[in-house]
Amino acid sequence: MSQQVFLLMEHYKPLEMALNNRKYKDQPLIHHSDRGLQYCSNEYQNLLKQHAIKPSMTEKYDPYENAVAERVNGILKQEFDVSKKVKSLEIKKRLVEEAVGIYNNIRPHLSNYMLTPQQMHEQNKLKMKQYKSKNLIEASFNEI
Repeated sequence: MSQQVFLLMEHYKPLEMALNNRKYKDQPLIHHSDRGLQYCSNEYQNLLKQHAIKPSMTEKYDPYENAVAERVNGILKQEFDVSKKVKSLEIKKRLVEEAVGIYNNIRPHLSNYMLTPQQMHEQNKLKMKQYKSKNLIEASFNEI
């Protein structure tokens, strides 16, 4: 078995498990991923299509793009415990909304000089920290 086929099969398993355990089968579903070969393959894209799943991918192969999404997911799960075994979709939505409100308006952030994101955006004295290297940022602007 080739390395590419093995990788592809390894990525089918979690998707198939998620589909088998899916509770809200009538709700639309989006599959977000990076631009890894396994996710871009015709086979994987056909599997998504068979299950009416809309594919979504990062714009470019930039690890910083996915890092932000992973960070948000981690905060929701670890700090706000939104992955609780709550069955109600409405309650889960409310938990996420409350977590976002706390995160943006109440919780100070070290990376924002101990201001909340809302406070950081309202002031204009402090400069936001940049986590991308200067070369990546300049390259992004040059493509526009």
